[in-house]
Amino acid sequence: MAKPSLKNLQTHIAYQFRNRQLLLEAVTHSSYAREASGRVRDNERMEFLGDAVLNFLVSVRLADTFPQYREGSLSRARARLVSAEHLAKVATALELGKYLRLGRGEKKTGGQTKSALLANALEALLAALYRDGGLEAASVFVDRFVLPPDLEASAEVLLSTDYKSALQEHLQAQGLRLAKYRVVGEEGPEHFKTFIVEATAGENWTARGSGGSKKAAEQQAARNLLELIQGKAELHG
Repeated sequence: MAKPSLKNLQTHIAYQFRNRQLLLEAVTHSSYAREASGRVRDNERMEFLGDAVLNFLVSVRLADTFPQYREGSLSRARARLVSAEHLAKVATALELGKYLRLGRGEKKTGGQTKSALLANALEALLAALYRDGGLEAASVFVDRFVLPPDLEASAEVLLSTDYKSALQEHLQAQGLRLAKYRVVGEEGPEHFKTFIVEATAGENWTARGSGGSKKAAEQQAARNLLELIQGKAELHG
């Protein structure tokens, strides 16, 4: 089956490259370059540059949008927005995997859907945009595809302490099973709903949290459960 045209990708991201070679390099994995006859550049250098451009642009947008927050909170928000997990989701939404040039072995092992490979390719694509259209082109892409549609409204999730990760690390350090989360209730009208989530860990530790989104409620439940577990540990310490 023929690989989709890069014209389709350019239409999807609403940007036409003046130098098509930059885009071609951005979607070329090292496995393809190794197998190709002649000199073919892979996207590893593009990935390196794209990582720097992404961190810069996300930092600027966060600093401009949340001037009241301190460095620690902004750093947490940036880490979430530039994480491999988030970038892989963005790449998947763009169907970037189907445009990648992969070696035979990488194709056989499902390289088109590997999260790490997709995240790297997205950074390479951003670098190609920067090379071809400057910071403006790269910034438009980040605003449209990487950042939440309403960045300011996402403050609760982006800037808060990641209690789910903190709880997971604490449980792992104690040799305990990871926490599980489930929605146990919803309150309020559809446009202003509050979710109630229950978090459980170990044999009998349970705590609940609420929030305007499932993610926010999970964070609150994780925080309450972590405080409960640590409180019991101090009591028996």
